[in-house]
Amino acid sequence: MSFRRVLLLGASLAGLPSALWAAPAVQQHDKTPRHTHPKSVNAQADETIKVSVKRTDFAFQAAQKQPDADTRLTAERLIERGVVTLRDVERVAPNLTIQSINGTASTNFYLRGVGFNDFTQNNIPTVLTYFDDVPFAFSTMASGLMFDLADATVTPGPVGTMHGQSDTGGEVRFRTADPTSTWHYGASEDIASYARSRSEAYVSGPLAKGLDFRLAGQTRQGGGWQTNPLTGAHLGDADSWALRGKLRWRPDSRTTIMLSGHFVQDNSEVVTGVPVYRLIGSQGLPSLGRQQAEWSLKPQFADLIGRPRSLKPSEHNQFWGFDLHMDRDLGFAKITSISAFETERQGEYTDQDGTSASQADTYRTISANAFTQELRLSSNDPNSRLQWVVGAFYQRSRMKQRFLFDYTDYSARGYMMSTNFGMNQESTSEFGHISYRLPHNVTLFGGLLHEIDDRSLTGLKSEIFGGSTHIFQPESTASAQFAGQVGVSWQMLQSTMVYYKLSKGFKPGGFSANNTQIQAQLDPFGPETVLTHEVGFKSDPIPGKLRLNGAAFYNDFHGQQVVGTVMIPNYGPLSEITNVPKSESWGFEGTVEMHPVRHVFVTQNIGWQRGNYQDFPNVNRAATNAYYAKTGVWKAINNNFAGVDNGQPKLTLNGQAEWRQALTDHLGLDIGPDWSYRGSQAIAVGGTGFYRLPPYFLLGAHATLRPSSGHWEATIYASNILNRQYFESGGMATTTYFYIPGTPRFIGGRVSCGF
Repeated sequence: MSFRRVLLLGASLAGLPSALWAAPAVQQHDKTPRHTHPKSVNAQADETIKVSVKRTDFAFQAAQKQPDADTRLTAERLIERGVVTLRDVERVAPNLTIQSINGTASTNFYLRGVGFNDFTQNNIPTVLTYFDDVPFAFSTMASGLMFDLADATVTPGPVGTMHGQSDTGGEVRFRTADPTSTWHYGASEDIASYARSRSEAYVSGPLAKGLDFRLAGQTRQGGGWQTNPLTGAHLGDADSWALRGKLRWRPDSRTTIMLSGHFVQDNSEVVTGVPVYRLIGSQGLPSLGRQQAEWSLKPQFADLIGRPRSLKPSEHNQFWGFDLHMDRDLGFAKITSISAFETERQGEYTDQDGTSASQADTYRTISANAFTQELRLSSNDPNSRLQWVVGAFYQRSRMKQRFLFDYTDYSARGYMMSTNFGMNQESTSEFGHISYRLPHNVTLFGGLLHEIDDRSLTGLKSEIFGGSTHIFQPESTASAQFAGQVGVSWQMLQSTMVYYKLSKGFKPGGFSANNTQIQAQLDPFGPETVLTHEVGFKSDPIPGKLRLNGAAFYNDFHGQQVVGTVMIPNYGPLSEITNVPKSESWGFEGTVEMHPVRHVFVTQNIGWQRGNYQDFPNVNRAATNAYYAKTGVWKAINNNFAGVDNGQPKLTLNGQAEWRQALTDHLGLDIGPDWSYRGSQAIAVGGTGFYRLPPYFLLGAHATLRPSSGHWEATIYASNILNRQYFESGGMATTTYFYIPGTPRFIGGRVSCGF
């Protein structure tokens, strides 16, 4: 099988007669797509699977009867679209935004407009990331794990009544390829512009009777496209490697035990922001070309942080963890236990003002770990009218952070300083979900969740080197809430299902712990709750030719967590996570898959959302900055942002088209474009002008040769073919507003093989 198919199916088909999966080239390229992912392929029982000889043109056929708005993605689709980091997932799902913090490996998620800019990454994300059913308490922990994947799912809206951690925005789940009971191995090499390379390999097979393993690895190098016009220095090269191992033991036909572990080392350089507006001072901003950036590192600051004086903006990160999955078939039900421990060790240098001056140079260190334990009991007969699951989830996390800042070229400060703190967190939840299929294909379903979360901020100290030191009192916050879901679905036709559900989501509160100057900055922000109405449909009106899925939603928020502004006397405005008393959002998303004529396959995702604050008193940062520019005095200009748009992109589009052609009896060609569009996004509450990221449209393409044997394939591809200049995210440093630029045109080739 091809490397990508092996990733997708985990070699589950290896033990089947070849007639069930092998096909002449004409059938493979003219009649069916390659991304078939039968529901019957079960990662936990790949020796006893059943596969129908009939193949479908669209993946995830069984999911068409599930009442959700999930976007499900095969491993092959992820590879075709160049999804190799978490941030890339936004290009293949609607209403999803994933943005880097200051060009680093740390990320923020927004789904259906729900999310916030957690610049310290010490709070539960609004949208959770899962790998193999393990939720990551801090999104950065998922860095470097996007390889040897089986599939991915993006779930919008409140979650938590069926598994894992409660949240208001949704979750992004990845499933990695499992061990196989027969030997398989493969590798791929991807080389592109700017000396970028990505290499992957895996081997999988039996060690003894009932004992199988899988080992996979990835390395990424090069790809830096920024240069410093002052020094000619090069910036942005990747330098990372990762390993993942899995060991599966089946002591009997009813029990499966899987032990997994991974390690990631990331020393990659980061993309540096481009300053677009000077908030403070009269110096002109640098005049930069589209692939240029300025940065600097003073020797004194390098010595302070203990890094080389030649250091460029970069990561120095380690992530490792392990998890133990245990499944036992009890006959009437299945019991599942998932234990996991994840760690991160970060050292991150960024030049946030984007100039050669030292006005906001930052070095951050993080030492964090999280332990999670999930135990659930679920029904075991998929054909039963009654389906149910009950369970409990526990999480304990610990974190220590230290920020060091170099403000020596900022006349109002002129010093170096540090802020450090610790955070302890613990939560428990109990959940249950039930559904019952009535006559006439009507199904009622509902779920309930109760969660208790307790967290504290400790040992926060702010020190000006050569000056004063402030030690702040510890703070703590606790919350307990119910969340849940009720709904109904109707399979009105064999090919059409409609549903409605009402969900209440809950997300605990936390702390803003960034550049703290006064005790009031440590006041915790409160929990976020949302009541979500969702109505949707799934339809295959012309089976194998046309699929239409869509959902509309309305979110009613109380205490929505957003990044607002706090004014520090004689210091200036700082960002602070706060609660909006009342807000709302609404919109829809949809997916169209078409196979209108022979050879042609098209997928189009569309997401549209609007939202506004109904009651939100806060500091108007734009007006406050304007007042300072005019008077030289920091004075908070307060407004109620009632009626102001939430600032999230209103329209997101992404898709691809493909022509699949048999060249000979043994060789086929797939060729086609892909595209994505993202609307304008505000980077400050009520932001206009430079406070908004401009919209952008990107175009890519690929062409792939593959034999009917499926043992290899070769691809040439291009991203950002039009070489558009665009910006992925933005933010504020001490003296400037900056944008993080997106990548220029990349042209590359990829060769893979698998046996």
